[in-house]
Amino acid sequence: MGGVVHMIVSQSAGLTLQDHRRCIFAIIGGSIGNLVEWYDFYTYSYGALYFAPIFFPAQDRTSQLLAAAGVFAAGFLMRPLGGWVFGSLADTRGRRAALILSVVLMCGGSLLIAITPSYASIGIAAPAILLIARMAQGLSVGGEYGTSATYMSEMAVAGHRGFYASFQYVTLIGGQLLALLVMVILQAVLSPREMRDWGWRIPFAVGAAAALVAMMLRRSLAESTTEEARHKKEAGSLSALWPHWRALLIVFGLTAGGTLTFYTFTTYMQKYLVNTAGIQAQSANLVMTGALVIYMLAQPAFGALSDKIGRRASLRCFGVLSVLSTVPLLNALGAVSSPSSAFVLVMSALLMTSFYSSCGGLVKAELFPTEVRALGVGLSYAVANAIFGGTAEYAALQLKSWGIEAYFPWYVTVLCATTLTAALWMPDTSREGYLEGKGTV
Repeated sequence: MGGVVHMIVSQSAGLTLQDHRRCIFAIIGGSIGNLVEWYDFYTYSYGALYFAPIFFPAQDRTSQLLAAAGVFAAGFLMRPLGGWVFGSLADTRGRRAALILSVVLMCGGSLLIAITPSYASIGIAAPAILLIARMAQGLSVGGEYGTSATYMSEMAVAGHRGFYASFQYVTLIGGQLLALLVMVILQAVLSPREMRDWGWRIPFAVGAAAALVAMMLRRSLAESTTEEARHKKEAGSLSALWPHWRALLIVFGLTAGGTLTFYTFTTYMQKYLVNTAGIQAQSANLVMTGALVIYMLAQPAFGALSDKIGRRASLRCFGVLSVLSTVPLLNALGAVSSPSSAFVLVMSALLMTSFYSSCGGLVKAELFPTEVRALGVGLSYAVANAIFGGTAEYAALQLKSWGIEAYFPWYVTVLCATTLTAALWMPDTSREGYLEGKGTV
């Protein structure tokens, strides 16, 4: 934590005390809710190894995980709707109102999962309720990403936007890491049977309580838009968004490979190490915990790098590296036998992904004008994320069940090539983006 504060102070050198305080408070206030949202969302993914048999009785583990992954993907299908609803709300009523509502909705979804009885108790109603809860969470996260990316980008100081905006992924990864750490702690204090019977419900209950705290903190956030911008006739309007079709396509292309790579090497990787490489679940959790800690701490450094070399250069680095290395990395991880070797390989993949994740949200915000920024970011990101990010686990597990798992790394590579194409097509938003008043897209 001290290192993060030192980096913030260093990056803020030369700013007024008011600018310094505004940036820090925006990071804390905007990020805390983001952390809770993603903690709740990822708790589902990490807990699936335990609750899949509770909600989806089947003969083998892969079939149970496949069913759980299908519900996980269903949550992603709600993201475009969330991006549209919350994006329009943020552009017309303000970023703060949308941020508060999204975390309240996430709280409700987590609480519902925590208290839902098993399939043995209420039959088909159990997976049905689980699906409803996941759809509510998907709607919430669909609105959260675009709104928080927009808010943090607008509140950041020019010249240091990459550094400050990178904290969106610090907290996003932090939420994922927190979910994993809670699972590791529970595994240490509860027996495997206790985890399967009731222990997996604890993280969801914790997430619901934390969301209420985040809601209270977000109520004190300063608004980042003006009354004039929110009351423009075109604010939050789909018709006003369509003239920015090039920006929409760029965001879609950047997100396609970026989000698929992110989910492949984070949420799915735990299952891949257990289900394909044959590593014990506890060892896989420890590998991912260590890798995610380093990945999280690396985001501000990569964000600051994007301030120096430009967002476009950072995204091009990700595109080239991912196209060249995804297949060999995933093939090596599928055959790995040592947790230490798995850690090195996962870490290599995540550092590569940092070129995208550290500045991805900021780039998208820089591509749209204020009156449609949250809608433009949220909707285009959510559509691509629903198609490619939310289905990452399902696609990988389905290919495995068909006996053609080796095709999955090539699928990821093709989408990474799409991201590279978008990065080659886009302008350098750190110099020509709308946040700098020079929008040209």
